[in-house]
Amino acid sequence: MDSLLFWLVPAASVLALCFAYYFHKQMMKESEGTPQMIKIAAAVRKGAMSYLKQQYKIVGWVFFGLVVLFSIMAYGFQVQNAWVPIAFLTGGFFSGLSGFLGMKTATYASARTANAARTSLNAGLRIAFRSGAVMGLVVVGLGLLDISFWYLLLNWAIPADVLSPTHKLCII
Repeated sequence: MDSLLFWLVPAASVLALCFAYYFHKQMMKESEGTPQMIKIAAAVRKGAMSYLKQQYKIVGWVFFGLVVLFSIMAYGFQVQNAWVPIAFLTGGFFSGLSGFLGMKTATYASARTANAARTSLNAGLRIAFRSGAVMGLVVVGLGLLDISFWYLLLNWAIPADVLSPTHKLCII
């Protein structure tokens, strides 16, 4: 656990999140274009956020139901490890956060990409690819961060003679 190889994973997750932040900031510096483009982009953002809010309501209820089910299985019937419901909560939180940040970035990037493409194809593609990379980097960064957190927590909280490393990885 204390090897250099392990610490590369959380370092890579932080690096991925830093690059995502950098790409997002660079994209936000670009112009949204004409007043009509800005108006359309604002409407698209509003619609996308309304959609995401509605989607997260449904997903939230399913997520809550699964947390209850996993809790009953872990604490009531004791057929799975007690850490599983908590790990499911953190994973679900980071997943939802990734989706939210990805949607925000995509809706802010659309008009900026179209406006840059009016100037040159290269400028439009640069904004589009970097904005798309934000979502991928956030998903990977938060996922690795969550897994690293749980790996460290389980190694610290549960001695090796109580639960084998293989079983600890099954919880994650």
